[in-house]
Amino acid sequence: MEKSKSTTDKLAERKARLLELHKQRQEARTQNHQEVVAEDARKKLPSNWEARKRQAEWLLADDKAREEAQSAGKDYERLKLLEVSAIDAERIEKKKKRKDNPDLGFSTYEAQTARQYNRLVKTMPARDMVKYEKQKAELGDAFYGGPNTTLHSRTKDTPGAINAMVKDLDQQIERRKKYSRRRIYNDDADVDFINERNSKFNKKLDRFYGEHTAEIKQNLERGTAI
Repeated sequence: MEKSKSTTDKLAERKARLLELHKQRQEARTQNHQEVVAEDARKKLPSNWEARKRQAEWLLADDKAREEAQSAGKDYERLKLLEVSAIDAERIEKKKKRKDNPDLGFSTYEAQTARQYNRLVKTMPARDMVKYEKQKAELGDAFYGGPNTTLHSRTKDTPGAINAMVKDLDQQIERRKKYSRRRIYNDDADVDFINERNSKFNKKLDRFYGEHTAEIKQNLERGTAI
């Protein structure tokens, strides 16, 4: 009787384990299906969805904090600045300067021309529609230009425009004075190398041992070395 009872208990235990495994398999199948559906939904979203979501969450949190500060009678901008460290503030300031002046040096002639064009456009005065309509009426069809249009004697630059051009040219000259083209070789330097690789090696040696061997090198050059 005990043997049969033991067999029944084992069978019941195995059935319970089987039901538990079946339940876990169903849960895993359901979770896998949910993940597949969620992944498919994410793939259908725009590529910048995560960034847009973070920005929207930040805007909502910022608006909420602003309202709380206003309700408490506090200056929200001042509170924001108190939470910014000096390092972050310096980094933000440098980023603003780079944005205001994107000229990071010469890259290509096309990029240089585009920067020059954008800079000149920013310095242009506001549109004078009265002057525009007057010049349009005076020039007629020649106002829009064409293959046979000649405007040499029909237009006259104002003194203000001439002064602006002279000022811009002077600024360009001053900026060019600050730049210098990096030369690979110094014509006045001593030639103590036989090829480019040897030149780099000699420069490396001079960086580390130049101050210690300067006197020996001078004695060898004068012929007074012992």
